[in-house]
Amino acid sequence: MTVLKKGSRGTTVRNLQLVLNSMLKPSPRLKPDGVFGQRTHNTVLAFQRARGLVVDGIVGRKTWEALYGVTIKVSPMLRTPGTVSWMDIAVAELGVHEYSKPGKHHRRILEYHATTTLGARTDEVPWCSSFVNWVMIQSGYCGTNNALAKSWLDWGVEIKTPRRGSVAVIQRKGVKRDKATGSRTGFHVAFLENLKGSYVRLLGGNQGDRVKYSNFYLKSYEVKGYRWPVARGF
Repeated sequence: MTVLKKGSRGTTVRNLQLVLNSMLKPSPRLKPDGVFGQRTHNTVLAFQRARGLVVDGIVGRKTWEALYGVTIKVSPMLRTPGTVSWMDIAVAELGVHEYSKPGKHHRRILEYHATTTLGARTDEVPWCSSFVNWVMIQSGYCGTNNALAKSWLDWGVEIKTPRRGSVAVIQRKGVKRDKATGSRTGFHVAFLENLKGSYVRLLGGNQGDRVKYSNFYLKSYEVKGYRWPVARGF
């Protein structure tokens, strides 16, 4: 877990700025430039004050927990390289779904969106990449900050022998829009649960408009790549 304060720079600061824009009402409209300057510092102070935290402008464990609504546990398991702690976080999100009523949007999905530069404000915008970004951030890794599924093909390292927890990028064959994933490009990103001869079983968001397990049959989908994180950045 990275502690941020005035003067910090990088992708994690940009994630912080995006989440602050989403969480505070009215939005402070911080520029997501990855620079922890005076405006970001003042916004952190306002957030800490509103949540009853120590008002010091330093984004440590308690502030991260309040921002993301999770408990961050620095356990021996999480410190062991190669553990797939993100899968436990993804599993805990099972069942999160879009609201069917017009004008109603699931707040959790909006939190997923806040981790990308797109920062969509509705749960109707395809959110598979937003979900993977959110999960990776919760587990202590940087994501792509990008709402496009194919952005994950440039993230981490490629692995030739996929294993549970791999970030899988797939594409629907022959079409640009896919109803099963809500994709407008045919691309989809999710976490690999297991791999069978005729299909891949993925745990992801925006699968049938919710977080769930789905089987994607290889006669209809092509696996474009499996990726694995290289270092923690959160």
